[in-house]
Amino acid sequence: MPRVLIADKLEPAGLELLRAAGIDAETRLGLKGADLAAALREFDAAIVRSQPKVTAEALENPGKLRAIARAGVGVDNIDVAAATRRGIVVMNTPGGNTVSAAEHTVALMFAVARKVAAADAVMKAGGWDRNKFVGSQLAGKTLAVVGLGRIGREVARRAVGLDMTVVALDPFVTAAKAAELGLRTVNSLDELLPLADFLTIHVPATAETKGLVGARELGLMKKTAVVLNVARGGIIDESALAAALKAGTIGGAGVDVFTAEPTTADQPLLTAPNVVLTPHLGASTVEAQENVAVEAAQLIADFLLKGQVANAVNAPSVDPRELAEVRPYVDLARRLGLLHAQLTHGAVRKATLTYKGDLAGKKTRLLTAAFTAGLLEYRLSGVNLVNAEVFARERGIELAESSNPRKGDFAALMHTEVESEGGTSVAAGTLFGDQYVRLVQLNSFRMEGYLDGVLLVFVHRDVPGLIGFVGTIFGKHGVNIAQMTVGRAAPGGEAVGILNLDSPPSEAALAEVKAHPHISSLFVVALPPAGEAPGWLG
Repeated sequence: MPRVLIADKLEPAGLELLRAAGIDAETRLGLKGADLAAALREFDAAIVRSQPKVTAEALENPGKLRAIARAGVGVDNIDVAAATRRGIVVMNTPGGNTVSAAEHTVALMFAVARKVAAADAVMKAGGWDRNKFVGSQLAGKTLAVVGLGRIGREVARRAVGLDMTVVALDPFVTAAKAAELGLRTVNSLDELLPLADFLTIHVPATAETKGLVGARELGLMKKTAVVLNVARGGIIDESALAAALKAGTIGGAGVDVFTAEPTTADQPLLTAPNVVLTPHLGASTVEAQENVAVEAAQLIADFLLKGQVANAVNAPSVDPRELAEVRPYVDLARRLGLLHAQLTHGAVRKATLTYKGDLAGKKTRLLTAAFTAGLLEYRLSGVNLVNAEVFARERGIELAESSNPRKGDFAALMHTEVESEGGTSVAAGTLFGDQYVRLVQLNSFRMEGYLDGVLLVFVHRDVPGLIGFVGTIFGKHGVNIAQMTVGRAAPGGEAVGILNLDSPPSEAALAEVKAHPHISSLFVVALPPAGEAPGWLG
């Protein structure tokens, strides 16, 4: 009988599901350090919430542990990289608390707009001052939403129902998809912020989103605007927000998540005016707790009894033998997706993949998923083979694939085309030998380029001395060129150059290169080093 460690409080419905499936579920609370490591070794799987810290040390000798399910969304308390190295699948439950988090966002919006907390405090102190607490209605106001994932969409839907105008920023949601949701999109945070009467953030905590809204961004907003954060602490600069509230340059705030939790006495928002604070209550409803418990239990039951993997943050839901057969092409597909993500302008509408030659007979669904993961992971965290296509569909991205067994210039070729609001881009790649990934087409140009490291892609007129000009500038700025390839239609016509660089060029170096009269555009593309596979490949 499979055994599951319940290392955090789990609602009875989750425990009942496991036991009804014939799984031995044992609850041990308060485990940490060596005690947690010893307990994990005894079980086939574990279910945690936010309390146990499943560190690399706890997983150093995992015994028979094969899976960990987080009854919630964030996996910050689990060392996912360490779990991956030990072959342990980590799964989460992203859907269970969606409604509760969305409702809490709206609750904070109402509370701040109608000064509920301040009025309540005055009344309980014996006061009565209706004039002091004149609020504002939500109907007719503009809600700006950053991130249209599950929770962001639910907040937007509720706001539309409140007769609010909703404007959103999400690089993967097309204008057509936004219209279906009853809202419109903009292309940048700077464009969004001045429109907002209320601003709500629903993006994951990543290096790119840390401090996403700081003093500069708050300065772009109306003095009457209200800022809400029910996503993750640190996305909004708490010190900058507190300063803006005290200065009266921001009208109010509702904050549920903080950089340090529990908060300490030096948390700047504790002394700021016009702010409603709650202690990370977004998922704290009876319904959400039961939903995530049942979802986590079902994930573990399906994994242990059927070998199924879903909602994994570190492993593909595929047969290992299938993956081994196409592993080098999975790497190629992902790199082509990353390339498109950095060359494409505006929201992506459609990606078309064509598998030619020997690839036509492979498990191309894995390659499509890998390409999609690469296309999305540049801006989204937690993307892998399991969830990439789901994320794409949620954002209105159409995926199409076809196969052609006829061989052309290469024994196997992956041809990709991405349509976005800014136009269409094409990239094709293949393998040299059985492991070396190569770019053989970019838009209308053919070449043999390396798909690794830092790339400078520049479109130019094919004139004498231009390549030397670029090399001289980079030499002056201490940027070494490792590889170079050029594709052109005809001598003297338009061409594309791709330089593989040992380090990213400075803005000054790029500005000097771009100043050449025969260079029409240039882009810096960051790809993984040669041979480096994504974490979700193990």
